[in-house]
Amino acid sequence: MKPNRFRKSRLRAVAVLAAVAALGLPLTACGKGDSVHSENGVTTLRYLGWTDQVTLPELAEDLGFFDGKVKLQWSGNTISGPQEIQTAATGQVDFGGAFAGAVAKLITAGAPITAVINYYGSDQKSFQGYYVPDDSPIHNAADLVGKKIGVNTLGGQNEADIHDALAKAGLSQEQIKSVQLVALPPPNIEDAVRKGQVDAASLSGQFQQRALAVGGLRPVFTELDEYGGPINGGPYVFRNDVIAKNADAVRTFTTGVAKAIEWERDTPREQVVARMTRIIDARHRPGENTSTLKYWLSVGVPSKYGVISDQDFTRWESWLRDTGAIHDKLDPSKFYTNKFNTLAQHS
Repeated sequence: MKPNRFRKSRLRAVAVLAAVAALGLPLTACGKGDSVHSENGVTTLRYLGWTDQVTLPELAEDLGFFDGKVKLQWSGNTISGPQEIQTAATGQVDFGGAFAGAVAKLITAGAPITAVINYYGSDQKSFQGYYVPDDSPIHNAADLVGKKIGVNTLGGQNEADIHDALAKAGLSQEQIKSVQLVALPPPNIEDAVRKGQVDAASLSGQFQQRALAVGGLRPVFTELDEYGGPINGGPYVFRNDVIAKNADAVRTFTTGVAKAIEWERDTPREQVVARMTRIIDARHRPGENTSTLKYWLSVGVPSKYGVISDQDFTRWESWLRDTGAIHDKLDPSKFYTNKFNTLAQHS
């Protein structure tokens, strides 16, 4: 006898919530919330922002790359990519971005989302690094066993980076599990390691550059060390029902973000920083300031136009398997599409 549709839907919801819990996220209310709103040819997309930062969609909208067809509606801030994609999967916002391993984990659990474009990663100027005070006894990945590391979220790329670095150093899963990850807001991670509240700090972007400008910290390892060069870190995802009902808007959004990636890559740094400063000043969100923007260096997305590839997901396969998220060989074709990126054919 075939299982009824309600039972299948309920089982999938339970699986998604289990994955959310495994990612270390709050179990916020599920439900699709308000449907995507379109009026006079303009589609409004709800999203989460990041304090003191300008996201690629925000930049794309400000630059006019959505051609007046897509409007963004800010629904609050996050400090966690996994939280972003959870809110997208459960319908509280319409799109979100996260580490590709977290995206694979949630989709494998049954979340109805699809990745459409990479939005973060590393290049020679911008990359994730793991830092300690100059006088710390920690000098390599193996020295992190039993230590506390400040990260922006649980279940994100920091966790996978640390897992992979320790595994490559020949350490056991028990030793790897002894490392305690302490989730902190990105602007506060540097302060935590300087005060000794954590033993090491994951730092990237403008917060990393601010810390290095002050001095007194050194890297234990970086993404560039660990993966042998730049990598794509994570994509934006949409719920599948949003894609099905708003394909033109998803195409406009994705192509606009692709244009914003190349605008950041090709525009002089001073002009990018000035534009981001104007955007933050104009939006008047509480508690924001622009002081760290002066440390912005580059877009940090190595693939042209943010094009996604299988390797962006298979890179994290060992972490996914060791943490029990997958048991079979990873099939990245289930996780993404480039068909909404009209610039992908030029990459």
